[in-house]
Amino acid sequence: MERVLTIFEKADPFSTWWPTIAAVVVGLVITVRTIMSGQRCPNDNQIKEQIVVITGGSSGIGFEIAKALAARGARIILACRNMVEAQRAAAIIKRELGCQTPTSSDDSRSPAERYFVEARHLDLCSLQSVHQFASQLMAEFERIDVLVNNAGIVFGDTRLPTPDGFEPHCQVNYLAPFLLTQLLLPHLRLAEQGRIVFVSAHAHQAAKIDFDDPLNVGTWAVKFHARDAFAHSKLAVILATRWLARELKDTPITVNCCTPGLVRGTRHLRNSPLMSAICVKVITYPWMWLFMKNAFEGAQSAIRLATDPQLKQVTGEYFNDCEIAPTSEAGQDKELAKRLYMQTIETLQRVTKLTVDKEACTMARRLQLPESGK
Repeated sequence: MERVLTIFEKADPFSTWWPTIAAVVVGLVITVRTIMSGQRCPNDNQIKEQIVVITGGSSGIGFEIAKALAARGARIILACRNMVEAQRAAAIIKRELGCQTPTSSDDSRSPAERYFVEARHLDLCSLQSVHQFASQLMAEFERIDVLVNNAGIVFGDTRLPTPDGFEPHCQVNYLAPFLLTQLLLPHLRLAEQGRIVFVSAHAHQAAKIDFDDPLNVGTWAVKFHARDAFAHSKLAVILATRWLARELKDTPITVNCCTPGLVRGTRHLRNSPLMSAICVKVITYPWMWLFMKNAFEGAQSAIRLATDPQLKQVTGEYFNDCEIAPTSEAGQDKELAKRLYMQTIETLQRVTKLTVDKEACTMARRLQLPESGK
């Protein structure tokens, strides 16, 4: 032992390059990790007693959004398919926030009871479930201040349509959230300043949409690879965000979308080829840690869109790292956005009881008339 201590005492760190190399490597890793983690929400604005609905809030990004907004005083509704996991998530959020809250002699409630976080059942694979959820919500609450359409799937089986007959990515990531938004619009209008937040993805950059079949309901849709179907659905989210913002421009409601970036540690990766074998996981995990965000970092843009008073007049935009960002060329195509919006409204009116947005549909038709006569 004395010999080892003597070696360390006599060691000269400048006699070898290894300490310098190690320091440079650690510095590079920290720098890359800091850059890839993205920007934090720039405000700590409180939204006390605002009613916030978050789809897919039982884990991942949705869980982090719910926790952050609950900490700011919001009343959180977790809309999830798995009620056991949703109720567990609600309990965890209240417990963790309660542990961080100082006790007050004026408040006899336990710290966890000061936070309103509840779970409600919502299955986006069923449009009937969307209707039931919306009806229950509007009967229970007098208004809705913020709707965060966060839930989604990736790497699903495109060969198996949903019970409503749609490609799974299209329905879960776009069509069902669009329907939920339309159904809740009356309650969002009752808020002082309603906010709608859609979660898109970087993958929209690679998406292609057929102008004659923007909803991807053609017979060739089953040939879509899951990666392409996911990209298609996220581009549809951006286009619908832009057009819906135009429809609501004379109301106090804003509509924006954001990308969380490349995020690890969520259930989106469970069906990914990268997670198919243990050896692949072992090889890829260090790189995922270095170049991908965690769920908390991925939630920051959505948190800002739900809370920042500076965004009160900002609508129809796409955010990345808490700032307005450019989309793909297709994501800026107004004619494609109009076409998609029109087909979405008509499809939902045909397969479900959607009637709340007929005025918007009529307006969209009027805007389309001059072009039909060309």
